[in-house]
Amino acid sequence: MAMASALRLSLLAPRAVAVAVSASAGQASRHLLSRRLAMRLPHPPRPAALSAPSAVRPREAGRVQPLRAASFCSGPAPAAGPTGGGAKDWRVFLAWYLVALDKNPIATKAVTSAVLTLAGDLICQLVIDRVPELDLRRTFVFTFLGLALVAPTLHVWYLYLSKLVTISGASGAIARLILDQFIFAPIFIGVFMSLLVTLEGKPSLVVPKLKQEWLPSVLANWQLWIPFQFFNFYFVPQKFQVLAANFVSLAWNVILSFKAHKEVIAK
Repeated sequence: MAMASALRLSLLAPRAVAVAVSASAGQASRHLLSRRLAMRLPHPPRPAALSAPSAVRPREAGRVQPLRAASFCSGPAPAAGPTGGGAKDWRVFLAWYLVALDKNPIATKAVTSAVLTLAGDLICQLVIDRVPELDLRRTFVFTFLGLALVAPTLHVWYLYLSKLVTISGASGAIARLILDQFIFAPIFIGVFMSLLVTLEGKPSLVVPKLKQEWLPSVLANWQLWIPFQFFNFYFVPQKFQVLAANFVSLAWNVILSFKAHKEVIAK
């Protein structure tokens, strides 16, 4: 009996081992097949992070990005309005003028002075004198003196004045004002009138013109320029003093043109 049992167990053991091996092999093959299938199947798409506008309005998410790209490329739209373009043009012109003033101060001031003297003489002839026909020679001479005499002289004078008087504050402004209006201005008005009359072909009238119009011109100069020049010397940097004076120069050029071309009364 014992031998029969042992024989039976010996016969059954290989079969059990074969069954266990086949079972483990089948399990391994199924695992391998499932891995292959998983590798072949496409992975499900991951949910993309939504921006704030797309999260609020999902249907418009596809249209938000093109709009952003277009707005970034084209830049902000200019402000609409009837005065927007004019204000921008003035800012561009002022920036260009300041750059020109830095690079070529004398030339820039000379051209500005020429434009203002031209406008001043035209206003004097058309509005005050009411001439039937413009005196182009008079206008040319007056404009030429503004270009070649007024601007370069004022540039050098203001530069010298700022170095001569180094006191700051109101006392320095008053000191510059006294030197400018009571020493420089009377001399410069006399020189300007003398050159103007000479270049117009009337040198014999220089002395009578000065006797008749020099003092009234100096008094008119003091009435207009003393208040403004105090402001100019006190508040405006030396670099921009000629530019600031140009705002008053138009009115002064009208007065100066009227005084310089007033008929000499024989005594």
